[in-house]
Amino acid sequence: MSSRGAFTVRRTVTQETTVVKEEPQALLTSQTPKQPERKRQVPIQELVESLKSTADDIGQISELSSEERILVAQFFSSLLKLMQPLSPTIAVDQLALPAQLSDVIQAHLDPTGHLILKFEDDHVELKDLREEKNRDILTAVIEDAMPKFKGLASMQKRKLENRIKLLSSVTKEIQKSAEALSAALSAGK
Repeated sequence: MSSRGAFTVRRTVTQETTVVKEEPQALLTSQTPKQPERKRQVPIQELVESLKSTADDIGQISELSSEERILVAQFFSSLLKLMQPLSPTIAVDQLALPAQLSDVIQAHLDPTGHLILKFEDDHVELKDLREEKNRDILTAVIEDAMPKFKGLASMQKRKLENRIKLLSSVTKEIQKSAEALSAALSAGK
């Protein structure tokens, strides 16, 4: 029995040893970095097609930029005509401006295409919204200012209607008085 007991103990030790030896190998295997997979090579035809598509896009960008320039010029030409009787500027909400203008405390759009910006440090800056580099700012300003422009037009219309109503009432009364006076003067002759 003692020889059998020794055999069993030995076997257990051997199994433990085996387990201990396998664990570090498993750890080493999982810690080794994977080698990067090789990128598949893109066929030349696919590259050529991609470049042709890019060339088409660049051509369209040129055409669209030209069209945008014309539209911006027309927009400000029309805005100038429409704003002159209404207001010299339209206030623009600072929160409507892009993030790079986050330190602006006041902004106003003038009808010639300039954005008048007053900053926290009290300096004033003009941005020409007709310039291509300012088109993203222009878009943000238009989205904020056009509803306000409609409000200006509605307010101007109400002012005119109220003045006409007043003038109409007063004019009728003055005309009646003038006719009565004229009739009285004619009768007295």
